[in-house]
Amino acid sequence: MKNSFCCLLIFIISCSVFAQREFTSSSPVALKAYGNAARLYDSKQNSKALEAIDESIKADPKFIEAHMMRGDICSDLKQHDKAITSYKNAIAINPDFFPNNFLTLGREEYLLGNYDDAKNHLQKFIAYPNIKGKILWSAKKMIENADFASQAVKNPVPFEPVNMGENINSADEEYFPTITADGKTFLYTRRMKMVNPIGQHTMQEDFYKSKLIGKLWEKSTPVTEINTIGNEGAPALSADGQYLFFTSCEEKYEIPGVRKTKGSCDIFLSKKVGDLFTEPRNLNEPVNSGSWETSPSFSSDGHTLYFVRTIKGPGNIGQADIMVSHIGNNFEWSEPVSVSDSINTPDDELSVFIHPDDQTLYFSSNGHPGMGGMDIFMSRKDSAGKWTKPVNLGYPINTVNDENSFLVSPDGETAYFASDRDGGFGGDDLYEFPLYAKVRPQPVTYMKGKVYDIKTKKILFASFELIDLASGKIVVSSTSNATTGDYIVALPTGKSYALNVSKDGYLFYSENFQLKNVKSAKDPYLKDVPMKPIKTGESIVLNNIFYATDKYDLMDESRIELGKLVSFLNKNPKIKFEISGHTDSVGTNQYNQVLSEKRAKSVYDYLKTMGITSDRMVSKGYGDTKPVADNNTESGRAKNRRTEFMVTGME
Repeated sequence: MKNSFCCLLIFIISCSVFAQREFTSSSPVALKAYGNAARLYDSKQNSKALEAIDESIKADPKFIEAHMMRGDICSDLKQHDKAITSYKNAIAINPDFFPNNFLTLGREEYLLGNYDDAKNHLQKFIAYPNIKGKILWSAKKMIENADFASQAVKNPVPFEPVNMGENINSADEEYFPTITADGKTFLYTRRMKMVNPIGQHTMQEDFYKSKLIGKLWEKSTPVTEINTIGNEGAPALSADGQYLFFTSCEEKYEIPGVRKTKGSCDIFLSKKVGDLFTEPRNLNEPVNSGSWETSPSFSSDGHTLYFVRTIKGPGNIGQADIMVSHIGNNFEWSEPVSVSDSINTPDDELSVFIHPDDQTLYFSSNGHPGMGGMDIFMSRKDSAGKWTKPVNLGYPINTVNDENSFLVSPDGETAYFASDRDGGFGGDDLYEFPLYAKVRPQPVTYMKGKVYDIKTKKILFASFELIDLASGKIVVSSTSNATTGDYIVALPTGKSYALNVSKDGYLFYSENFQLKNVKSAKDPYLKDVPMKPIKTGESIVLNNIFYATDKYDLMDESRIELGKLVSFLNKNPKIKFEISGHTDSVGTNQYNQVLSEKRAKSVYDYLKTMGITSDRMVSKGYGDTKPVADNNTESGRAKNRRTEFMVTGME
């Protein structure tokens, strides 16, 4: 609860003071009414307590403790303007009687949005001697937040939220959305009333999903294969929609059908086969522990999991941090570590979301300067791969209330969040709004289609790798759906990529994407991937073999494709093959013939240095004699300038 620690600390100190000093009133009527108000307040009968304390103040308007209690009662009733008046009255009688009055006054002014007044009174509080420890730290933090909030309110950011409508929202609560890289599948949590199997009235969290049809979301339906009579929450779809990470918590009572955890809340994983998700499995150690794990977010690279872990410390007070773990080629998760000291603070970081660009992280925190509670922040990776100092998304996206459940569309232009603001369908609803440019992620487009056998048309389960040609880094690892053959690969703009698709028993498939100068890419690459069985006479184009214009030296970017080719040949040692070079029709026939031969020979020589024996391979040049496209267009000539791999025999 927002500012709960500060309120509790002030209450404890107040009680201690009252127990140790005589009251400032000697009026029997005022003291009796005060005692009655204290009993009612202690039993949480706040409205009656307010009536009683008003009687006390009426009997003695100079009764400082009565004005203080009235401020506390009004604060609990969220009547912040009346609380401010009461604390000011107490201070006006004697400002030094109880310095904490400046702290409680500053807090109420802060909650009402009077940030400059709040800062002034909080600074008066910390100026008193002997103010130290946690309460001093809390006051200084509130001053820092007041500074930020004052400027944020004076400089609001664009924010025009629109309710997502009755096909998504209901009279129940909706929150924690997730979306696929193509922006077509939307999945979220709905919280509903229910009666559990042991007859208790309780609340249950289930998942609902919707598909985008044209520009409208269809009526959402429950994800029945995942939902149980227990709670499922905080879902996170992988960019391709093939994996679903989510949180499930252990129930207080043994209830059949409820998933087991390691003692608190754990992260579970389910894989999509066909149109349905498989039975979820607990990720177990080292991701899950005896602590509370929640809010998973899986990077589009297919290897990195971000999540929140809360570890309880002294007094059963928990601290929530964002953790990160990587899954290796052995399908084992690495020991989770803090995502970054620039992101995690001594307070709480929650509701983490890694955008499909794999460069921009959004999260909620009450530890960085903000509007006062859980604000939404953004951090980007720098050129060294380090997370930069978080940026507050600003007011009115962030308010004095808690903000979380934040999601950004793949193209970076639309944001989604949960809110219980007026005009909704009931409780928290999901809203969308245009995200202003400064805090947008790198735009992401995508490639999607099906993988199949080119001869039999059989659907194939294949592996994908998207590789940054400049760095050689694998930025995405994924697979096609084992039942449908569908795949989605996120393509962050601004770079050039090599795409490799592989399947045992088949020649690998390569594709090239030049996205260096693309600033916005909403139109996807729709491309089915026909895989050719390993068979004599079958050939593939090595689309990621590059040469400088009119030269035959291999460019550095070619090492990615050549490495894949070497791995393929080592895995299939019986294959004999031909490397062939081809050119467009620009230049003389003789020039093109020589150039094509030298380019093929460059690949041959490289493979030989990598241990591929010469008895397995030959190199040939065909010049411009075997075009595959029209040489009268630039795009056609580009296709004709190619290096091919052909199987010539199988020992």
